[in-house]
Amino acid sequence: MFGFDIVCSKLGKALARYLSEPLRGFEPPATVDVDALRRSLRPADVLLVEGNARVSTAIKYLTQSTWSHAALYVGVAPELTSDETEAKVLIEADLVEGVRAVPLSAYAGFHTRICRPVGLSEADIDQVVRFVVARLGDEYDLKNVIDLARYLLPEPPVPTRWRRRMLSLGSGEPTRAICSTVIAQAFQSIRYPILPVANEPVNDTVDKPERRAITWKRRHHTLFTPRDFDISPYFSVIKPSMQDGFDFRSMKWSESASVVDDGVL
Repeated sequence: MFGFDIVCSKLGKALARYLSEPLRGFEPPATVDVDALRRSLRPADVLLVEGNARVSTAIKYLTQSTWSHAALYVGVAPELTSDETEAKVLIEADLVEGVRAVPLSAYAGFHTRICRPVGLSEADIDQVVRFVVARLGDEYDLKNVIDLARYLLPEPPVPTRWRRRMLSLGSGEPTRAICSTVIAQAFQSIRYPILPVANEPVNDTVDKPERRAITWKRRHHTLFTPRDFDISPYFSVIKPSMQDGFDFRSMKWSESASVVDDGVL
């Protein structure tokens, strides 16, 4: 059994390297300047990314979403300081390197979205940041990689109702994570909602049965995907171009051609 585990581990790592390779000819539909991101991001913000790796195809299909990756912005934390010229301000779970810290330039030229939790105190933000910092060095859940690889087909035969479950087939070990689950755990550590499930209403009082209170239960952290932070009613979408005081009148347009379906008329 021990020898079999070693073989599976080597297979998983080889597969992770393959799935991490970028797709040829991939062009994001929109990009944001790194300096604009830097001015807009705050600690505990979730940065969603439309990835250009092979594995991104499976994640985007299974979630029916643009977003295939998520990272948490932690700012310049003392634990992440280094002698490098650019600070590592994002924490993510990478297929090959596991949970790691990266600079904003890692996603220069990518299509991204900032999702910001609402109403957090400084203590809440600090706890969320400390949670993910403590996970640095954890391995990526390679069982999840193998599960995803089975659906890297032109038309994976996966019914819609099962797609979320397909992303939660990892080992679930506490020292292993995928990008969205470690972030979900961080927010759940302060009982912040992402996509909670409502229980059946219960009687709030005995003498006033018409008054009913809704109680909530948390989804298991392995069931979260990057798009959940985008569709969550408890996260605001922050667009850097709007934060910088966008004025459409300042845009310069070419009058000689129009773009239609990636072609020019």
